[in-house]
Amino acid sequence: MLHQRRQVVAAVAAGAVLMTAGGVAAGSVVRSPQQVMAEAGPPPPDVLTAPVRKQVIADVVVTRGTVSAAQTVRFTPNTPPGEGAPAAVVTRTMVAPGDDVRPGRVLVEISGRPVFALRGAVPVYRDLRTGVRGGDVTQLRRALAIEGFTSTGDAEGVFGPATARAVAAFYGRLGYRPRLHEETGTAMVPTSELVFLSSFPARLEAMNAQVGGPVEADLLTLSAGELTVRGTVAPHEHGLLRKKQKVRIHSETTGLTTTGTVYSLDSGTALPAASADGGAGSDTAPASRGTGTTGSAPPDGGPGILVRPDKPLPAALAGRGVRLTVEAASSDGPVLTVPVSAVSGSADGTTTVTVLEPGGNRRRVEVRTGSTGDGLVEVAAIGSARLGAAEAVVVGLRTDREQAP
Repeated sequence: MLHQRRQVVAAVAAGAVLMTAGGVAAGSVVRSPQQVMAEAGPPPPDVLTAPVRKQVIADVVVTRGTVSAAQTVRFTPNTPPGEGAPAAVVTRTMVAPGDDVRPGRVLVEISGRPVFALRGAVPVYRDLRTGVRGGDVTQLRRALAIEGFTSTGDAEGVFGPATARAVAAFYGRLGYRPRLHEETGTAMVPTSELVFLSSFPARLEAMNAQVGGPVEADLLTLSAGELTVRGTVAPHEHGLLRKKQKVRIHSETTGLTTTGTVYSLDSGTALPAASADGGAGSDTAPASRGTGTTGSAPPDGGPGILVRPDKPLPAALAGRGVRLTVEAASSDGPVLTVPVSAVSGSADGTTTVTVLEPGGNRRRVEVRTGSTGDGLVEVAAIGSARLGAAEAVVVGLRTDREQAP
């Protein structure tokens, strides 16, 4: 019996040893999903590619601009009061903001006296009367001649008797008596009654006047010359622009879309205005009491751009904001292009792209780069290297591939 018990105990012990060994072996084979993922490591990265394309490279610059005229004049007459009037007052208005202005047309009446516009580039800065001479006199005489009132007989650039008679006749057509020069008793043109504008038809942009009210500063704001668009661009975009580039002009308020060209990149440049011959005159005087400003610089914030429309813009757009889209940089016809991220530089100065072939092999191609725009760069294979449209080039690696939980 004792011998049989010893055999049973030995058998049980042997079984326990076998079970323990089996458990250890099983523990080395069975792993949790978390252990499997941890031991597997990150998946191999995916290669991102893009096709080589043959196309025209173009980049655009989008900015805002304001429609304005080549010349803007703000007129504030320094008018003596009329007879019996305690101060200069507005007695009549003949035009309204937005109206076209024709040469020789009365715009507003101040204390019974007319204010009218004539063609000329030299601003009014003094009374024009018998005895004065200079470019502004020549300008007046030519403007009156256009209206049909010649002053033949006076010397060039001189306000003489013939000019005085032409002035008197012109005022008579307007329905007014001219003011007379105290010393000579001849007709004269006071600074308070005349505005010179560079071209016609001009436009009345604003009138700061009420009949019966006093004469205010900037009584009239007039614009002349073709409408252009002035804007600014970011400093880093200025290098993309050049003269004669095409521009798309869009007005969100009116829905108008038209085209133009970059006329100037100089922030202070205005379009040339039609002008009368003659200089500033031989006599000097203080600055004009009818002030004028020709052209204008673009708003602050960056380098300026001046756009000239291909067709005249409607007068209603004057002073309004528009969107400018400039085709800034373009290649000369279709070229091979790749994304900028496909191009890499080496320490030896070479530039290459990597082509991923259908079988998975990679081929490095040395290239020469050209125009850039809209995230693309022009490339051309160097020497015996080959690179064709529709081939796939490596642009990066994707390592964010989703993993099963």
